[in-house]
Amino acid sequence: MSGHVGEKLVTEITSEEIVTGVSAGLQQLVDVVWGALYHPWTLYQIAILIALYLVAVFVAKRVEPPLETWVRSLKLNSGFLRVLAALLRRVEWILFIPMAWIAREIVLTQTYPWNTFILRLGVNLATAWLVINVLSRVIHSRQLSRTVAVFSWIIVALNITGYLQPTMDTLDSLAFSVGEVRFSLLLLIKAVVLLVGLTWLATNTGNYAETRIKSMTDLTPSLQVLIGKFIKIFLVVMAMIIALNSVGIDLTALAVFSGAVGVGLGFGLQKVVSNFISGVIILLDKSIKPGDTIELGSTFGWIRELRSRFVSVVTRDGREFLIPNEDFITEKVINWSFTDKLVRLDVEFGVAYDSDPHLVSKLAIEATRSVDRVSPVKSPVCWMTEFGDSSLNFVTRFWITDPQNGLTNIRGTVMLALWDVFKENEIGIPFPHREIIMRTPVEVSGSSPSTVAAKPTRKSSIKD
Repeated sequence: MSGHVGEKLVTEITSEEIVTGVSAGLQQLVDVVWGALYHPWTLYQIAILIALYLVAVFVAKRVEPPLETWVRSLKLNSGFLRVLAALLRRVEWILFIPMAWIAREIVLTQTYPWNTFILRLGVNLATAWLVINVLSRVIHSRQLSRTVAVFSWIIVALNITGYLQPTMDTLDSLAFSVGEVRFSLLLLIKAVVLLVGLTWLATNTGNYAETRIKSMTDLTPSLQVLIGKFIKIFLVVMAMIIALNSVGIDLTALAVFSGAVGVGLGFGLQKVVSNFISGVIILLDKSIKPGDTIELGSTFGWIRELRSRFVSVVTRDGREFLIPNEDFITEKVINWSFTDKLVRLDVEFGVAYDSDPHLVSKLAIEATRSVDRVSPVKSPVCWMTEFGDSSLNFVTRFWITDPQNGLTNIRGTVMLALWDVFKENEIGIPFPHREIIMRTPVEVSGSSPSTVAAKPTRKSSIKD
């Protein structure tokens, strides 16, 4: 391109010409509509269409409930049921179209063919609206589905009435140039439509490919996520390039602008890019993967999903934390199931000095082994660790294979088992006592001289 991107924008038409062109087009449209409505027979046809639509609405309100009950009783696949549900919500149009067509045929036998133009136009527009509405239901987003339906129907309606090409010419005349590249309102609309449509198609294709990849058991979970994300990103980028090239936009013409925008986005989206790169690193080194039980700071839970920007971690209380990928690279992470899910836990306790330590160890091992979640792969052990001030201190160690089901609850279950077995075998667990020893006699006010009380002196001691 010989021109420079940074040169001044040159408009092809002046603002006065735009206003004059739009005013002339609107005036022409008003004249055509008024000329058509001025004829009495045209008003009769519009009245017929309105009356038929009201009848269709009246009948639809009475037939929709039993039809919906009947459809709900059918055992069909979800896709077909989705189409039936879309049709049920438009029963008035299904009734209106054949009624209007029959009315046109009746009127056609009584008048000249050109006198049924409004009836024929109403049938065609209603049919187009019904078909487009039902087909747009393949889009799961309700707002996007409605937008696509309305936009598509406007195009079809303009084509049916013969105003599509004049409208396109008017939109194309509203243009400006950047160097040798010409941008018009029509080009902008085409670019937006193609960009939205191809991006939607690329995203759904990427989701389907990601689902298929996750079903491949030969690949590790981290590799499945990595391949799926790269396919989705590649498809979206290709959709954007194809959409811009399809409308005739030369991407090289925007090289300078894209470079400047890229610098600005680099500073503004620094954290986003950092999280994206961290996510790629996590997937490549396989430090964490879906299903792993991890502990990051005060968050303990299992990984539900790896995203390009964050990791979804579900805790035991049902809360879902969206933790940035960068935190898993820069902070200390405990992965309880990195190599395998076999995890050792400790429970400390103390018993009275008059207890037999050999019997205590034996009973503790048996009680711990009786707990369901304690793994039989490695047998529990119990060691005496200290001659304490008032107790013999022990630690029992055991292994579990399901840390995602919680750690505190299994420790509590083991403690209850120890309590039960110690109580059954009359093994005491010491606890603190307070003694008050009276050393200095004192006289109590209002008492007889022979009645004295001792001044208390507090002394702490522990009784077993």
